[in-house]
Amino acid sequence: MGLRFLRIAVVYLMVGAALGLYMGMTQKFTLAPVHAHLLLLGWASLALAGIVYHLYPAAGATRLAKAHFWIHNLVLPLFMIALAVFLSGNPGAGPVVGLLAIAMLAGLVCLAVNVLVNARAAG
Repeated sequence: MGLRFLRIAVVYLMVGAALGLYMGMTQKFTLAPVHAHLLLLGWASLALAGIVYHLYPAAGATRLAKAHFWIHNLVLPLFMIALAVFLSGNPGAGPVVGLLAIAMLAGLVCLAVNVLVNARAAG
């Protein structure tokens, strides 16, 4: 499970970096929050979860880890698209952004509960 998280994290790193490069080249920074969320929720959070699941394989083998992976990776792209639409001047996307943010939080709760319940010190 840890390797699965690390591999998808690298995909988000590349997408976030490409968006950052595009914004820099065009000097249009409207999507800076999308860029930041891709790198924090995509790259950093998933890479750290991958390391956690690698270090604590019992936590990585749980239904919570699988739920976290799928919720996170099904919701994050939709969340970023909705946020981009909202930031591009479509306030009607605001409620969708809010609902997807709540769904993202549900995935992060899976990680938190998993770590608190299943990550144990060796010994």
